[in-house]
Amino acid sequence: MCGGRGTRLGGDVEKPLVTVGGVPTIDRVYAALAASRVDDVYAAVSPRTPETRDRLESMAAVTVVETPGDGYVADLTAALDRVERPALTAAADLPLLAAGTVDRVLDRADGSLAVAVPADLKRRLGVSVDTTFERDGRALAPTGVNVVAGTDDDIYVSDDPRLAVNVNRPRDLQVAEALS
Repeated sequence: MCGGRGTRLGGDVEKPLVTVGGVPTIDRVYAALAASRVDDVYAAVSPRTPETRDRLESMAAVTVVETPGDGYVADLTAALDRVERPALTAAADLPLLAAGTVDRVLDRADGSLAVAVPADLKRRLGVSVDTTFERDGRALAPTGVNVVAGTDDDIYVSDDPRLAVNVNRPRDLQVAEALS
């Protein structure tokens, strides 16, 4: 998922092209997916990310999928309508994502799987916590990584800091830089 403008980051660069350690976040996420057991990589872009679309179209191993740019959920739905399931989805704002982490998610999936981290982990790292939900008395935050299979969701709670750092705000970017 790489259709975000990055307005909360305060810059003039499309969110997937924001760099961490000199490398655009979309390139980092792609590298993790390519080195994992994922078979095919599709990149969902929107009208809000024309430069990202151009970059991805130059990558032979990526299939670009156009979405309407109506927000994350609407764009995710549009993208999922064009791919076979089960499908692993990953947000382009996860610059610390690693192939081993992706493979662990795939190992846990028996149908649909939502991946979350403890909200306290995000707070300890100093990154933003935009959305939380309760499970077994714990506040959890979605990571932007999921497996969609068309069955009821299970939840995989990970303590992996690489899943906790979504670059949405300038402070998140600073933390990602420090951890990369």
